[in-house]
Parts: sequence; C-alpha cells; structure tokens
Amino acid sequence: MSALGFYHEHKVKLGVLLVTILLVFWLVIAFQRSFLLLGDPDPVAKALGAGYLLLPCIGAWALIRELLFGAQTQRMARQLESEGGLPVDDLPRTPAGRIVRSAADAAFPAFQAEVEADPGSWRGRFRLSLAYDMAGDRKRARQAMRDAAKLYRQG
Repeated sequence: MSALGFYHEHKVKLGVLLVTILLVFWLVIAFQRSFLLLGDPDPVAKALGAGYLLLPCIGAWALIRELLFGAQTQRMARQLESEGGLPVDDLPRTPAGRIVRSAADAAFPAFQAEVEADPGSWRGRFRLSLAYDMAGDRKRARQAMRDAAKLYRQG
C-alpha cells in the first residue's frame, strides 16, 4: 500500500470513528430524554417520550447497519487486492485531486460490460461501484456496492 493510500485509509477510519462517537453521544442523550419524558405523570409527555424513543432506536439501527456495511466493503476490497483484482487508480486528476470526469466516463463502459457479461459476480459489481464513484455518481455507487455485498454473502 502506498503512503498516500495508508494516509487516506486512516483518515477515513478517523472520520468514521468521530461521527460514530458523536452519534452514540446523541443516542445516549436522546434515550435519557425519552426516559425522562416517559417518567412524567402528564400523558402528553409520556406520548412524546414514547415517540422520542423511536428516534434513537432508528439511529442505532442505522449506525449498526452502516458500520457492518463498511466492514464488509473493506473485507471485499482486501480480498480483491490480494487477488490483484482492484482497478489501477491511474486516471488524471484536477489540481484539487478530484478525478477528471471525462476520463472516469471514458473508463466506465469497461466496468459496465464486465457486470453485463457476469451479473452474478460480486467482484464485477464491486469494480462497477468504484467506477460509479469515480464518475461522481455516489447513489449508484452505493447501490452497486450493496449488490456486490449481497452477492459476496451468497458465496
């Protein structure tokens, strides 16, 4: 792994850790506030407390789901890297470090063709996700990665 890749990986992990700590802090405060409202004798306060209890439950579910998704994505990336299956990051970049969109668009059809040729391959879907990400389409990149993860779990 290059020094830049090492730096980027740890920078991302630090960001995830910081956001996770902040969300857990919010979850604790929200749970505490909801229990205070549930303990109030006023029925309206109890109803608010019950409703407010749903927010941290949803937040905890989303946090766990995203952390598991990130861990699985990292496992898939490590496996592809060990197999030599990760695409080479050689696309031109802007002075700000972003991939030149036209270059990403030109590279995209090869990744799409790989998935069309073997739709059941998690490796192809993983690479397609990276191609979507390089092209700036985060929504499709995430969906392709979720598809890759589903195929990966299936074996």
